[in-house]
Amino acid sequence: MTISGALSPIGEVAADIEPAEDDGARTLGDRVYGQLLDAIMTGEIPLGAKIREIELAQRFGVSRGPLREAIRRLEERRIVVRTAHVGARVNELTSQALLELFYVREAMEGMAARLASERMSDREIAELGALLEHHAEVVERSDIYAQPSSDRDFHYLIAKGARNDLIEGLLCRDLYQLLRIYRFKHSAQPGRAQRALLEHQRIAGAIADRDGDLSEILMRRHIRAARLNLEKLINEGRATAAPGTETSGRIT
Repeated sequence: MTISGALSPIGEVAADIEPAEDDGARTLGDRVYGQLLDAIMTGEIPLGAKIREIELAQRFGVSRGPLREAIRRLEERRIVVRTAHVGARVNELTSQALLELFYVREAMEGMAARLASERMSDREIAELGALLEHHAEVVERSDIYAQPSSDRDFHYLIAKGARNDLIEGLLCRDLYQLLRIYRFKHSAQPGRAQRALLEHQRIAGAIADRDGDLSEILMRRHIRAARLNLEKLINEGRATAAPGTETSGRIT
């Protein structure tokens, strides 16, 4: 079974800017990368779709060189995969592969929360609390827990706060954009957005208390709840990909 379905816009996309040969090359390469990533995130290029270089080069108004560099970067993040006799296409995970990704995420984010409780500065912890206050206002208005990318994403900030290059590389680069594509839309379970927010607040509280054990336990429990919800949706045949938005039946 492959996870696919209706895609919804997600707002701002982080490009994970990487150094290049010179300023001009970096600016063009990052622009094309960001445009291509945004097209995938918003569903303009659907999951499983073939990457057509000539069409995209014309669309973005660039030569195929910068476009191929952008495709290469997306391959590194597993957002694009390349197969023999087919070429590059947008990665479309099977339900089993996605569940396995959540098992990895549970372990990695649990450790990230533990390390963040030890290594985040008081200022960073205060900023995390302020972020959740903003998220609470959003959830109160709409029962939709939408997190923009990077510095407005709760999980991203904790992974960065862990101050561990391996964890940051996996969660903020290798898995981050791929996971953002695979969010799930489901409206039959009211109150899930509020529960996700409450779980975030408890994790942030444990980090603020510098309690590593509790931080890890709560984060692992949080990701495990998301995985179990995903398994339920898959078993019921109601999982549909909706990048970036955590609805009342959220996978977060």
